[in-house]
Amino acid sequence: MPMLLIKGIYNVTGSQPDGDTVHFTADEPSEWSLVGGGGGRAVEHSSAGRAKLRLDAVDALETHYGPNRDHQPLRFAHAARDEMLNWLGFTDVQRRPDESVTATTPETVPGFVLTRGADIHGRCIALAGRGDPPGTSGLEIDVTVQVLRTTVNHHLLTEGLAYPTFYRSLFTTLRTEMAAVAVAARDARRGLWASDVTTTGAKITGLGSLTDEVVILPKLFRRTMDYLRLDTMPLSCFPAFLAGGRDRFSVLSTGERRAGLHHVVEVTNGHTVRMTRPPEDLLFEDA
Repeated sequence: MPMLLIKGIYNVTGSQPDGDTVHFTADEPSEWSLVGGGGGRAVEHSSAGRAKLRLDAVDALETHYGPNRDHQPLRFAHAARDEMLNWLGFTDVQRRPDESVTATTPETVPGFVLTRGADIHGRCIALAGRGDPPGTSGLEIDVTVQVLRTTVNHHLLTEGLAYPTFYRSLFTTLRTEMAAVAVAARDARRGLWASDVTTTGAKITGLGSLTDEVVILPKLFRRTMDYLRLDTMPLSCFPAFLAGGRDRFSVLSTGERRAGLHHVVEVTNGHTVRMTRPPEDLLFEDA
């Protein structure tokens, strides 16, 4: 499973990291041009090599989504963010009320990323590691399950602090490992799984239900929030809204390929939303 390795440092001062995004500065800025073989989406970065990472295969609860900066229950959103930064090596992080980081101890920490591409926002989709890299920066290495286990992506799923959210670009062997540790965390009711209602049903009575009460898959949160922000239709019309969306995915357990989350989301009793398939059973087309 070859992936490009880039060596550098994590530096989060002046940013608003959450549980699945963090800033990383490549030691050699020109190596960002190698992402995706140079023919895919480009990673946006500064002249100094600073770019934003989107952690591959994990989705942490939102801390500031959309123009209204909507969030999910902050107990779990902040737990994922804080654990990610602590695992990477930041022992103290100072923030403003808007969650912008003003100072960290240490100022930077060394690490590496393993990547095959960028998303539509110019973020590098990556497995993120700390310390010395397992290969030479600027070259592809074979990413085994053993290497995967040295990344914060794997750590967050193991601790039950983020949901598995898989895209087609992730290698099957790595996806299988990520799914296994996520299911183990759910079975142990570790972290957010003790409160998760993604498949059992989230009672939605208004925006406050999403921001402060229910713990659900962030992708489902984002789609539900987008719908409620329209303020034009009852929740019973939510599946029709989803049918007009761009989510394309496969159901791994059946092999079905679907367009629209309405195939795996249902509304009952007029106010309860649930997914009919667990997150690890869905494989989304790359965004």
